[in-house]
Amino acid sequence: MLLDTNIVIHACKPDGAWLSPWTRHPEAAYATVTRVEALGFTGISAGEDAAIRAFLTQVLSYALDDEVVESAVRLRQQKRMKLGDSIIAATALEYGVPLVTRNVDDFKHIPGLQLINPFAEQP
Repeated sequence: MLLDTNIVIHACKPDGAWLSPWTRHPEAAYATVTRVEALGFTGISAGEDAAIRAFLTQVLSYALDDEVVESAVRLRQQKRMKLGDSIIAATALEYGVPLVTRNVDDFKHIPGLQLINPFAEQP
């Protein structure tokens, strides 16, 4: 399963342990663009930076290869999408894995993309 950037960020917060069924899953992964998105915010604290970096070392990373790039291009041609979202969706599609995200509305228009929203299932 592919973890969207918002899941990585929430999982690294002090109250994010409840996301462990998804973030600690043996097949959990992230798209390389998530590293840029999660660590690239102005004002990120040293603690947040360290927590995210530590988390990313424990999870598989899917590369931004030519197939993912071409898939992202097609997605952006079909409908206006943020660049990061198109790369994340394309990564999930190319690797044939569900996308775990809080932002289902950003992706629900994409045929064949399986979405999991842990926040909708939150205890």
